Amino acid sequence: MRRCCLIVSALLVPASIMAQAPVVAPPAATLSLSEALQQAHNHNPLYQQRLNNTATARMQLRNAYGQLLPGASVSAGADYTGAGSANFGSGFIRQTSAVVGSNYSAGISWQIDGGRLVAPREQKANQRAVEEDIANEESGLRFSVTQQYLSVLQATAQVAVAKQQVERNQNFLDLASAKYRVGQGTLIEVRQAEVQKAQSDVALLRAVQAEAEAKLELFRRIGITPPLALEQIGLSDSFPVQEPHFDLDALLTQAKDQNPAIRALEARRHQADVGVTSAKTAFLPSLSMRAGWSAFTQQQTDGGLLLSQGLAGAIGSANSCVSQDSIRTGAGLTPIGTANCYAGAGLDPTGTALTPPARRAIQNSNNNFPFNFTKQPFNASLQISLPIFTGFGRSLRLQQAREQARDADETVRAQALQVESDVHGRYLGLSTAFRAIAVQAQSREAARDQLRLAQDRYRLGSGTALEVSDAQNSVQRAEGDYVNAIYDYHKTLAALEAAVGRPLRQ
Repeated sequence: MRRCCLIVSALLVPASIMAQAPVVAPPAATLSLSEALQQAHNHNPLYQQRLNNTATARMQLRNAYGQLLPGASVSAGADYTGAGSANFGSGFIRQTSAVVGSNYSAGISWQIDGGRLVAPREQKANQRAVEEDIANEESGLRFSVTQQYLSVLQATAQVAVAKQQVERNQNFLDLASAKYRVGQGTLIEVRQAEVQKAQSDVALLRAVQAEAEAKLELFRRIGITPPLALEQIGLSDSFPVQEPHFDLDALLTQAKDQNPAIRALEARRHQADVGVTSAKTAFLPSLSMRAGWSAFTQQQTDGGLLLSQGLAGAIGSANSCVSQDSIRTGAGLTPIGTANCYAGAGLDPTGTALTPPARRAIQNSNNNFPFNFTKQPFNASLQISLPIFTGFGRSLRLQQAREQARDADETVRAQALQVESDVHGRYLGLSTAFRAIAVQAQSREAARDQLRLAQDRYRLGSGTALEVSDAQNSVQRAEGDYVNAIYDYHKTLAALEAAVGRPLRQ
């Protein structure tokens, strides 16, 4: 009677253990797919690098328009020349004063040619290409984050499968131990159950490690570090499995029009076509016009030397006047008079010193620095230039531009073929993945039935521990394969969305 009670208690062990299974605490923080995509949009380093090109493209377009307008420049300066002796040759040496001076100039220039006229169109094409490159990078980022988000969910589901296997192996170990204690089992069965339990524990550790690594990779793709411990972060989104009802021809048409990679390459092709037009303008003439204003000042710093030089000049002028006066007298003309010659030259009646007005006039004429400018005449020029022969440089640039345009055409065609192949292949893969889920679901149910039968046979003594062990391994593989089949479907659908260029989930 005691043995029967022990056997009954052993049969009830799995139910009691399942009832006492610990409840897993919910995560402290959750992350949805939309939140992950928004964070990646704001923080992913590669995407931010692409965004940085936008400002440069806008400035290049602005600069292209600015090159069509006249240019203006203003300059100002000051100079200094030290005192010394100026040698004019033939033994004539003159003492010079230190001189300070200032100057300014202002000018307007305007140049126009074929390249400048086409530049705005070329930079508009470049700006559009940069925007399409950013859209393509954003699409790739969205696909990358979505795929990794699904990988984390898949890893989390595999952790749940591993935990279930640990619970089954613990139940198996408790049952084998109970049967051994009442003499209905062997020590070999107990040891086999212990090995099975240890293997499931290791598998759970590896599944948890894989989940943590998947979360780390998700945050790396987002562009941030995990804000909490990885085990405290959970993903909140779930994705339903729906039978795909897509029209292949419609998907191919949408991909041709909306695929970001094709759109980016088409924008680069248009830019290359404009580059051919720009290269052709090198054979056209160019026109340039310039106009300018300038002025200067000069002032000697040695006032005494300036007055002595002025006195010497005045004496020379007076002596010349006196000599001419003697000639006038000899010719019978009215004489000027020595006093008048001295006065006209700015000398006093003795002819040896400057009069005060003459001294002030000399000093005032030297008082120019820094703003009493002497203006120079206005100057302007107009020039038309037409290169005749440049060593075939223009022909070379035109040929290179044409080759780049042809290469861009072939690149677009190659990408279109690749996208068509991707869409077709992922369309077929999605149907296969959906059917595989049903197959794996049947396999999982069959494995679970097999495990229940093996456990019942083992409890009643008609089965062996080996049958239970094999059945548990089969269940683990079947459940893991079912999880993989589900997320293969979701990942294939995400890849199809990336190839088409728009979301396809309802």
